[in-house]
Amino acid sequence: MSHDPQRRNLLFGSLGLALAGPALAARLSPTPSQMEGPFYPLEPPLEDDNDLTRVRGARGVAEGRITDLTGRVLDPDGRPIAGARVEIWQCDSRGRYHHPHDDGPAPDPGFQGYGQLKTDAQGRYRFRTIRPVPYPGRTPHIHVAVSGPGLASFTTQLYVAGEPRNAADFLFRAISPARRRLVMAEFLPANNGRAELAAHFEIVLAGRDGTPGG
Repeated sequence: MSHDPQRRNLLFGSLGLALAGPALAARLSPTPSQMEGPFYPLEPPLEDDNDLTRVRGARGVAEGRITDLTGRVLDPDGRPIAGARVEIWQCDSRGRYHHPHDDGPAPDPGFQGYGQLKTDAQGRYRFRTIRPVPYPGRTPHIHVAVSGPGLASFTTQLYVAGEPRNAADFLFRAISPARRRLVMAEFLPANNGRAELAAHFEIVLAGRDGTPGG
């Protein structure tokens, strides 16, 4: 057996790298950040809960394909970030944001347009909304923002996987092809009886300080 200290250090160093390799490889890629856009609410609506499909005083539910949107907020090591504030906002099924600067068609009175909540102890969030639709110049998308104690504000946009309009969307194309999968979710038939579709979107912040992923 060799007693060469230099060789022993090299062996232990190699073993350390081998053990660290899987852990390093398991790190999650941060979600790319994107612009907030012009239609973030000037002030949150009186109803700003996590169900965008019902508005107090409106008849029935929102127009569009009701969707159960779930996910988690995580750090790159896969650890959940509890207590993070998650906000979403999007246009209604008519292509209109509930925003005074949007001069599109009359808005759907049954669609809230904006919602927020805080993640639970497992970093989970859940919204009831509609499958996003296009409006002039943009592919279907949902704006998503995350903030909270110890977190720098982070904003991105969630796109529909397989949507043909994505290829022509200037903001979607601004993301490198290898990273586009990180801002897409499949909108599939739901089996919970409360929604037509279900989508799952994991949000990975670059660090516990919320540094965006670029």
